[in-house]
This record gives sequence, C-alpha cells and structure tokens, in this order.
Amino acid sequence: METSKHEIRLIGAGWKSVSMIDVHGSIVFVLWLCGCNLKCPFCHNWRLASWDKEKCKILDIEELIDSLTASKNLIDYFHVTGGEPLIQWSELYKLLEIVKDLGINNSVNTNLTIVKPLEYMIKKELIDHIATDLKIPPEELFGLPSEAVNILWKLYLQGIKTVDEYGVLLELRIPVAKNIPLKVYSQYIDEVLNMLKNDRFYVVIQPLLGPPVTTPRDLGWCEKYCNPGDNLLHEVAEIVRDHGVTRVYVKQYIRT
Repeated sequence: METSKHEIRLIGAGWKSVSMIDVHGSIVFVLWLCGCNLKCPFCHNWRLASWDKEKCKILDIEELIDSLTASKNLIDYFHVTGGEPLIQWSELYKLLEIVKDLGINNSVNTNLTIVKPLEYMIKKELIDHIATDLKIPPEELFGLPSEAVNILWKLYLQGIKTVDEYGVLLELRIPVAKNIPLKVYSQYIDEVLNMLKNDRFYVVIQPLLGPPVTTPRDLGWCEKYCNPGDNLLHEVAEIVRDHGVTRVYVKQYIRT
C-alpha cells in the first residue's frame, strides 16, 4: 500500500537542496532530523540531538518532497543526518520509501547503534549508502557513562558487521582528536577494519573541530581535544593504509 506524505510525522531542523560537503565525493540533498541516543561532547548539532524546541519542528513533508524532486537531477543521494536519524526510524522508513519511488538513492548518516531498524531498512533495499563515525575512544567520545558505552560499542560493532554483510556502501569517518595516543587509534581501527570482509567501503579522516569553526556541546572538553594538527591526521591515515585500504581521504581545514 502506497504511503501518503500526510501520514509521515518527522521532527527535524530543515533541509538543504544541494550540498557538496556532507558525503565525500558526492552531491546530496541533506535533511536534518532531531534526537540522538549519544551525548558526544564535540557535537556541533547538539541542539538538534537534544530536541531543542527552537530548532526542531514537525516537517512539511509535501514541501520537502517538492524541493527534493526539483533537485533530483542534480544529486547523487538523498542524505539524512541529525542528530541520529534512526531515533525516528519508523517514520523515516516511510519517507525513504517515497524517495526510492522517485528513483533517488538514499544515504543515512548514523551512529550504527540502532541496529535492528537499520537492518530492516537495508533488507527492504531502502538504503544505498551509510556514513558513520568511528568515535575513538568511545568512552571519551560517546559522552555517556561507561556501562552505557560498553553496550553501545557492542551495538556499533554489530552495526558494522550488518552493513558489511549486506554490502551497503560505507563511508567510515574517523574523527581525530588531539591528546589521544596513536596506539588507541590503532587498537580501535584494527578491531573495526578486521570486521570488514568486502571492499564496499572507504575511509575519511577528519579533524574534530571546535571554536571558532563550530560551537560544540562541551567547550571545556573541546579545548582539550579539538582542532588537532595536520600531522596527526596523516598518522591516523597511515594506520588505516597499513591494513591495505587504498581509498583513504584526509580532510584538513585552513587555519588563520
């Protein structure tokens, strides 16, 4: 049975018709949804993650689809980010069905800890591309108590395994923080890359940015860990390349 646009109730902060920075090497239409199950201290969309009433509104799905249709021939993906989009997975499912019927590929930026809904949508062939951050170390970057982090890290690994088994194209992003030992990066990178059995992935190394570029959730945390030097980015990239990964991209930023 066809889903009506009027039946979809999603809470988000809006969209951008054309973006060249949200998926590496692709042009995308970006939708921002609200809500998240993590409290990452570096997050610059933390107001969306926290359901901020000034930022988060019920989306006009008719207007969204009209805008997306107008951009259809300019984009590679309809890209949904947040927050954590899978917090609203049942309504998102309905929207991705409509987008697929328009002949547009779907991309989801997810923390990979809401595994069962993700697998369900993958099985229904609604997701063509997944972007996720490998937050190293999770006990520092998830922003939650250790008991919760342990559970969520296991779910993250399960999510990685699920994406790999179904062969969905994966953009594995590694946000790099200063004052984290290289051996810690190596430990977690080894664990995750050893789980990826096919070559349907690429890796993007990017700095964790703080002020003045972003306004993170925890300014004190960001003073200690954000804005790493370029040398550290390339050292982390070399750890990835040592696994035989050839598609490794380093994102740097201009310092003034």
